[in-house]
Amino acid sequence: MDSFRDVEIGESLLSRTETLASFRELGPPDLCHVIKSTGKAGQKDIGSYHYVSGVDASSSASLAAYLNSLTYAVEDSQAWFSKSITWKVRSGCYCCFNAFSRVDMRVDVKIPGGVQAYIVDIRGERHEATPELWQETYLSAMLRAILYADDVNYRLAGYRKLDPITTLEGEIRFLQAAEALFMKGWQLGSDPEIQVASVVSNHLSSGVMKYFGDSFRYDQAVNLFEKLHAKEPEVASLLAQAYIGMNEEVKGVQVIASALRENPQAYTLLHVQCDFLRSKGKTEWALQLARQAVNCAPSEFATWSKLTEVYTELGMFDSVRTGQKCDTAIADQPCFKALLTLNSCPMFTYNERDLHRMPTPSKTHLPIKQFIADSNILDEEGSKDTDADVALLRLPAPGLRGTFAKAYALLARLVSQIGWDELLKTRSAVFVMEEEYRAQKAAAASVQTPTKESHAILEDGSVRDSGVSLSNGKPRHSADDDASTRGIQSPKDGQASAAGSVGSIAATNGNLNPNANAVPSIPVIKVSTESDREKEHEELEKQGVDVNGTHTISEHPSAEGSEAGDEHGQEITVGSEAGRALEKPVAAAANEEPEDAAGGRSSPRPGEKQLPSGDGFSFSNKRLCERWLDNLFMVLYEDLRIWTIFRAEVAHYKTQHVAYRKTGTEWEILGELGLRLHHKEEAKEAFLRCLEQKFSAKAWMKLLEMFAEENDLQRSLNAAIRLTAYQHRWYQESSYPTAIAHHLYKLGRIHGHAKISYTILSMGLPEGLLNMMQGYLNYGKMFKIEGFDY
Repeated sequence: MDSFRDVEIGESLLSRTETLASFRELGPPDLCHVIKSTGKAGQKDIGSYHYVSGVDASSSASLAAYLNSLTYAVEDSQAWFSKSITWKVRSGCYCCFNAFSRVDMRVDVKIPGGVQAYIVDIRGERHEATPELWQETYLSAMLRAILYADDVNYRLAGYRKLDPITTLEGEIRFLQAAEALFMKGWQLGSDPEIQVASVVSNHLSSGVMKYFGDSFRYDQAVNLFEKLHAKEPEVASLLAQAYIGMNEEVKGVQVIASALRENPQAYTLLHVQCDFLRSKGKTEWALQLARQAVNCAPSEFATWSKLTEVYTELGMFDSVRTGQKCDTAIADQPCFKALLTLNSCPMFTYNERDLHRMPTPSKTHLPIKQFIADSNILDEEGSKDTDADVALLRLPAPGLRGTFAKAYALLARLVSQIGWDELLKTRSAVFVMEEEYRAQKAAAASVQTPTKESHAILEDGSVRDSGVSLSNGKPRHSADDDASTRGIQSPKDGQASAAGSVGSIAATNGNLNPNANAVPSIPVIKVSTESDREKEHEELEKQGVDVNGTHTISEHPSAEGSEAGDEHGQEITVGSEAGRALEKPVAAAANEEPEDAAGGRSSPRPGEKQLPSGDGFSFSNKRLCERWLDNLFMVLYEDLRIWTIFRAEVAHYKTQHVAYRKTGTEWEILGELGLRLHHKEEAKEAFLRCLEQKFSAKAWMKLLEMFAEENDLQRSLNAAIRLTAYQHRWYQESSYPTAIAHHLYKLGRIHGHAKISYTILSMGLPEGLLNMMQGYLNYGKMFKIEGFDY
C-alpha cells in the first residue's frame, strides 16, 4: 500500500521539518517515508509515506528493521504497497519525535547499503544522536502509542498502529526508561484539565497508569512507584492510587496518611483520598478534603471541578434521603454551592493534538484486507451515509474540548440530579440576571445625572432611553443583549456562535403559554438564529398569523416520518407540551469587572454613588456569572430542547402505533445526546436503532462499554468482533492498550479467559477474524492478566 504518494519526492519530510517548532507536547505520530524504483530505464522513482506508532524506537537498528520489513511486503497485494511486483524499495527514512528534547530522531536506510541515524532540531539543523536522546525518543514513542491508542483527536488516515509492548522484556525496558526519565516527565505537558504539569501530573505518569490500569495490573506500577517514592515524596499520590487499584486499600491509606503528614498541601494526595471516601459513600468527609484541595491549588481547574462533583453527589444523596429536591434554604443547598463552585473554575484554552500539516498527496491508496471485506461486517458504503436533520448536526456540545467539555459534563450531571426547572431557579438565586444588572445600572444613572428623561448607560458606554420599546408585548433588546450567548463553536462551523445554535420551534418562537389547552403534539426540530426568527415573524404576520399564538400545520418530523403523518391525515399543533415543558434560560450578567469575596464590586468607582437596592436585591448576595458558564447554559438548553422534542415524538408515534423512523446518523447523534444527558437506556436504544441502518464504530464502542458494565458476555463479544474488524481495516493492528482490550479484560475477571475463548470459537468466525480476537487473549496469557488461568 502506498498510503500517500508525494507530488515531489521528499516533500513530506520537508513539511515535517518545517512544523517541528509547532509541536508542544508528545508530538505527532512517527513518519515512515520510502522511495521505490522499478529498476527500469526511463521510469521515475516515486516517494510514498504513512504514519505509524508502536515501533521500537530504542535504537537505529530497530527502526531500520521496520523499514526493512516493508521490503518483504511489496509482493503482498494487501500490504503497504501497490499490487505491482515490479517496485523495489530503494531507500527509506523513519522519523520519530523526541518530546523531551524537542528534536526529531531520523534514520536513513539504503537498500542495499548502510544505516545513518541523526537528529534534526527545530531549526532544521542536523546533530549527532546520543544514547540519552535515544532513550528519550523510545519513551516518547511508547507514550504516544499508549495514550493516543483510542484518542479521537489523534485519528489520521493512513495511520498504522502496532503493539508498543509485545514481550516481557519489552515491558521491563519500558519500566526502566520510565524510571530513568520520570523526573523529566513534566516537560511532556499534561492533560487539558491541568494548568501546570508537575512530577505526578503529566503525560508520563498518565501513560504508566493507563498502560497498567487498563489491564488491572497495578502490581507492576506499584513496584515502579515504590522506587520513585524513595527519591520524590510527591509520587505518594500515584503509589496510593496504584495500591487502591490492586485492592490493597489498607496500604494505600497508610501511604496517604504518611505523605500528608509530611506534605499536607499536596492536592493530588487529597484527591486520591477524596475519591477513596466517595467510593465508600462518605461524601461529607470527602467534601472537607475537596475544599482543602481548592485552598492548596486555587488556580487548578481539577481542584474546583472535584469540589463541584462532590457537591453534586452530596445533593443527590440529600434528595434521596429527604425525598424532595429543596428542603433547606437555597443558599445552603449543595446544588447552590455546586453551581457557585463551577462558576469559579479557572478555564484554559484547549490546545489541539500535535499533528502533521502535510501537502496534498498526488495519490492516496488505502486498501482493505480481503478476509475483512468478505466478512461483510463493515458495510463501508452504508457507513458513509451522513444524512441528518440540521438541528442535530448543529448541536454545539460535541464541539466542546478540554476544560469546557468537563464543565459541561458537570453541568449536565447537575441537571440530571435536580432537573432543569430547579437548575434555573438556583441559577437565578446564585447569579445576577441581566435584567437585574440593567435595572441597577439605570437606577445608578438616574441618581448620578437626574434629568427630566430617564436614561440608561449601556456596557458599551452609549446612553439610551430607559424606556424599552415593546414588540408583541415583550421587551425588544438590541444585538448586544445576546452577547452572553455567543462564543461556543459548533463541530460543523467553527465560527458559529451559541446564539446561532440556540434553536426555536419555528411556528411559535418558543412562546410557552401554560394556559393553552393544546393537543399534545410533536414540534418540528429546527435550529435558527435570532435574525431567522425575526424574518419568520414578519412573513407569518404578513399571512395574518399570530406569532404569539399557535399555528396548525401538518407534521413532518423527517422524510420517512412524513409518510406516516400523511397516512393518518393528522394536523398537529406546534407549540406542544414538549416545547412548553422546557423554559429557555434568560441571559445572566457577564462577569467583566473585578469582584470581592462577596461576589460584587468591592467599592464604587470614583465619583460614583452607591447603587440603591430595591425589593431586597443587592449585588452583595449574588455573583456575576462567567461568560463561558452562561454560554454552557445555552448549550445545555439546546441539548435538552432537542431531547425533549425527540422523546415527545417517540411517545406520540407510539400512541398512534406508527413506526418512528430516523436515519442512521440521526440515531447515532441522539444516542450521544442521551449519554451526555445521562439517559442511558434511551441512548442504548438509539445506538441499537442506528446499527439497524448502518455500521457505526462509535455506536458499537458505546454499546461495548454498556454491555461490559452489564456483564453481558455474548453481546460484548459481538461488539468487540465488529470493532476489531473495523480497527484492522484502518490498520490499527494493536491488541493492547485499546478500549476493546480493556472491556474484554474486565469481563475476563468475572468469566475467565477460557470461557471467552470457547465462546469466540463457538461463533464460527473466519480464520482471520478468529486470529485477531485471539490476540487479546494471547496478550493476557503472556502478561498474566487476571483471569488468564481460568
